[in-house]
Amino acid sequence: MKNILVLHTGGTISMHEDAAGNVVPDASNQNPMNTVQNAIDNVKLTVEDVFNLPSPHVTLNDMLVLKQRINRAFDDELFDGVVITHGTDTLEETAFFLDATIKRGKPIVITGAMRSSNELGNDGVYNFLSSIRVAASADSRDRGVLVVMNDEIHSARYVTKTHTTNVSTFQTPTHGPLGLLTKTHILYFQNDLETTHFDIDNVTANVPIIKAYAGMTGDLFDLLDCGRLDGLVIEALGAGNLPPLAAHSLQRFLDADLPVVLVSRCFNGIAEPVYAYDGGGVKLHEAGVLFAREVNSQKARLKLIIALNAGLSQKNLANYIEK
Repeated sequence: MKNILVLHTGGTISMHEDAAGNVVPDASNQNPMNTVQNAIDNVKLTVEDVFNLPSPHVTLNDMLVLKQRINRAFDDELFDGVVITHGTDTLEETAFFLDATIKRGKPIVITGAMRSSNELGNDGVYNFLSSIRVAASADSRDRGVLVVMNDEIHSARYVTKTHTTNVSTFQTPTHGPLGLLTKTHILYFQNDLETTHFDIDNVTANVPIIKAYAGMTGDLFDLLDCGRLDGLVIEALGAGNLPPLAAHSLQRFLDADLPVVLVSRCFNGIAEPVYAYDGGGVKLHEAGVLFAREVNSQKARLKLIIALNAGLSQKNLANYIEK
């Protein structure tokens, strides 16, 4: 018998469509996922409603609450795995945060739904059952936090939401899924390498994200007060380039010893310093900009916040961000 802890946090998976066609929280406050308690043989579920939030309401402090609850569950050795239900808008961020702060071991699986519980073709119950199967599988150990949706298993490190409404919205553009589910099997095709984890207790940091665009000047950066920031993430062009005037404006942040982290705004590929022209990645890297190679901007922001709260600075910070 496998004992799985289920942590409900809200989102579409726990909502329903009202008479006007709007997706809203269930007024009965009853999560529809609780109706499938005994759906899988040899699995016992312990269900907790941690909070009931649409995922745009989820904060880093909420992610910290989840991390602490999971750590207690595994420290007590009462559970063989954890399943989290979550709204999809920020699901990838919660998944990444947990993956970066909890050491690998017992399975942690996050799932959600693109269609509410009473909507035609709803996917919530199926995704939930799939996640329980994955969390109960011995093959899911030591793989980091997993995102299970639409019969696919993705790494929290690289998965992202790619479509506003499609049930196959969660994809891993560069690497593809780690595995998939069939009617009777769970199949893994690849495994991510282990990374450094930081068991942080705080998530205090002010780190905005700025997206680059053609013709960008330094005006937007000039609006930012260095004294109120702990770092900055830039979603740059191509492999990691900026228009010259925008690039020059970054020097003020670097002179103030604020970490500036760069990712690409491209959907696929890796950010790396390639071009040596004015504003090019080579010049930016030489100036001290850090290149987060294989994460998007929202995950790079989390990675920087985790690093800052772990006390990393200078070379140690650069090594963590850039690996």
